[in-house]
Amino acid sequence: MLASALSNLRAVLSSTFVAVLLALSLAAPASAATDATPPAAGLTICENQTYALCLTAKCFVFDDVSYCKCDVKKGDSVSIPLTYKGGNVCSVNADGVGNGFMVSTFSLPKSLTKGGDQALYTCPAETSTGAYAQCDGGICFRSTQGQEFPGLGKVDKGEIVCSCPITTADPSTATTGYQIVGPYPCEKSFFKYCGQKAASDQTGSTIYVGAPTGSARASSKTLYGKVPPLNHCE
Repeated sequence: MLASALSNLRAVLSSTFVAVLLALSLAAPASAATDATPPAAGLTICENQTYALCLTAKCFVFDDVSYCKCDVKKGDSVSIPLTYKGGNVCSVNADGVGNGFMVSTFSLPKSLTKGGDQALYTCPAETSTGAYAQCDGGICFRSTQGQEFPGLGKVDKGEIVCSCPITTADPSTATTGYQIVGPYPCEKSFFKYCGQKAASDQTGSTIYVGAPTGSARASSKTLYGKVPPLNHCE
């Protein structure tokens, strides 16, 4: 029963993720004032759970799936609900305790805030053609901890590999851009990952976790009630 539920979650993850985060991103532009972002409707807070944080992750593409090396965290996090008959994202994550898996959800890494060494890089809708991983709701398996993983190298005990759907940007249909996490201070060369040449959906490629522009701000407002100043590169 659990295996079937996980399969159903993967089937709806990509389209649901885009619909929810696109809506909240339109209400939360990257240039908004520090605490002017409204909380995002349609998100669920999972309280005091162990979860995978993938926002800053690098991923390896294999057979149309991205495998991302994420950090294991404990506490409150937020996610799209991914509701199904019998549960939602929080209950699935709770089921993973003792069963060797967990779910990727969102909290704000300190590295993105003032004094941190990472930033949100905005890839414009009009020109971006790159692929990125959508990890909110992705399933992660503890068997990857402490092991070597293709394209990712050694996975430490405080890390975990999560399987995440891939989105490839299309300027002809995009109405908003997306954001990935890169080094700070800003490095112009990192914007290459906004393009298909550096970030493709082909097996063997390296891509980064991303989300529609403004999603990190709106998710932070929902989780914390406020948004601290974030490092941005545009």
